[in-house]
Parts: sequence; structure tokens; C-alpha cells
Amino acid sequence: MCEKAKLLIADDEPGILQLLKDYFELQGYKVTGAKDGLEVLAKLSSEPDLILLDVAMPMLDGFEVCERIRAHVSCPILFLTAKIEEADRIRGFMTGGDDYILKPFSIDELGARVEAHLRRENRRNTDKTVKIFDRLAIHYEEKSIYYDETPVAFTKTEFRIIEQLSLNPGQIFSKDQLYEKVRGYDGSADSSIIMEHIRRIRSKIGKYTKRTYIETVWGVGYRWIG
Repeated sequence: MCEKAKLLIADDEPGILQLLKDYFELQGYKVTGAKDGLEVLAKLSSEPDLILLDVAMPMLDGFEVCERIRAHVSCPILFLTAKIEEADRIRGFMTGGDDYILKPFSIDELGARVEAHLRRENRRNTDKTVKIFDRLAIHYEEKSIYYDETPVAFTKTEFRIIEQLSLNPGQIFSKDQLYEKVRGYDGSADSSIIMEHIRRIRSKIGKYTKRTYIETVWGVGYRWIG
């Protein structure tokens, strides 16, 4: 069980809302309840780890709420609904929902679904903390990089370039995009300096392996291929 995880649960039926609140609190979760879509928006400050949204709510329905908040929250969003037509399913996923639970539902099955989504989210967050590419390990929180057990020293800017590329493997970034990511729009140097940083990164890694982690896509930019 994901102890002390925070849930935001929205349903316009007081009996269902209270049932869910009581159940999940008994399971060790911290629960914030909302009776309509507008109240969900007002209670996002509770920073939930997962959101349960009834689809058919007054003021704003579950789909509209999801559409409004998805750009601002990354946690799983699960819909509670009494119907599940294909069009509704598509709309829900297009607005950023992660799963559907049909009413009437088994409370224990719902609990298992919530726990599974939270476990998956925890694994995803862990994956972002450390990534291993062959024998190269990148510790994002520590801002450190190791080849096997040997630390490899990089400057702050070099690490930011590695971080941006390695968190988005296969995605091509132009020199200008990388410069904006690592230095911001107010940087004083030309974006061509990125070429020199890439050269230094390759040189430092090259002391340990001939493997190429940063590929040049000629005329376009760079991508991580580790």
C-alpha cells in the first residue's frame, strides 16, 4: 500500500463521496473531498498524488476538469462513470485521463486500481532520479554521473545538457533549444557555445568508453542514443 499518499476525490453524490473517503482513510491515505468540478479546482493546492473524478458532476464535469488541470498536474487521474461509450473513453484519454472505473464498482477493486497507479507513478519518479545507460549512471537529484563506480566530473552547464538530452532519449534538440534549456533566454553567450560543451562532454566520457551517447544529427541538432 502507498501509505500517506494524498488523494483528491470528487463526486456529487454525498453518499458515494463519504464512502470513498472513509474507505481510503482506513487504508492509510490522506483524502480531500470535492462535491463538484469547481471545488476540485479550488482544492488542487492539496497537491494530490492521485485524483478520482466523477464524470457527471455539476458546474464542470470530470472531462472539463481534467482538461483544465492536466497541464498543471502530473499525477494519475482516474474517472468514475456510470457509462462508458467509446466516444467517452476517447474523450477521457484525450483530455489526459489515465483510467476508468465503472459504477457500480467494487470498492476493493477500486482500491487495488488506485494502489497500482500509485506504484507505477512511484516507479516512474524513481526512474527519473537515476538512469543507467550501459555502464553510465546519471543521478539527477545528486547531479552526479558515474561510469561503473567512478565519478565523472562535469560542469553545471555540461550536466544540464546531459540531463536534458538523457531524460528525452531519441528526441532531437537544436543548439538554440539546448541553449535556452540550460542557460535561459537571458544568457549572454551565442548558442554555438553548445558545440563546445558537447565536445567536452564527449571528451570526458571518451576517457572511459568509445560508446557514443550524444549523436549529432547534421543540420538539425543533437540527441541522446544511450
